[in-house]
Amino acid sequence: MVPAYGFAHLRSRRNHSDVIEYLERIQSTLDPFAGRFVIHGPPAEVVEGTWPGSMVLIEFPSLAAARAWYDSPAYRTILHLRTDHIEGDLLLIEGVRPNYHPAERARKLQAEASRANQSTT
Repeated sequence: MVPAYGFAHLRSRRNHSDVIEYLERIQSTLDPFAGRFVIHGPPAEVVEGTWPGSMVLIEFPSLAAARAWYDSPAYRTILHLRTDHIEGDLLLIEGVRPNYHPAERARKLQAEASRANQSTT
């Protein structure tokens, strides 16, 4: 099974009482889906480009588990506590297998480019 992640880019943060309540309650929504925080909001050291805001990364055992957590009644009940006060984006994304090598991705991209070139000639 390939791990998956919930990645949030939070562009504005406010220490509103609703946000505090959200933080107090979120872990209990993650537990049934084996979700765990990997990164939780500290300022990042930006070494290329710009990065306004902060980030959160939550790991799940699979993309199905990540989707099930996000769609769960428990999480949906508290979601507004964050979204009413913090501007940001949330992505659910599948990770890579432990033996992943970027050269595999390069081969796939090259094959796609070759097919595209053949169809235009």
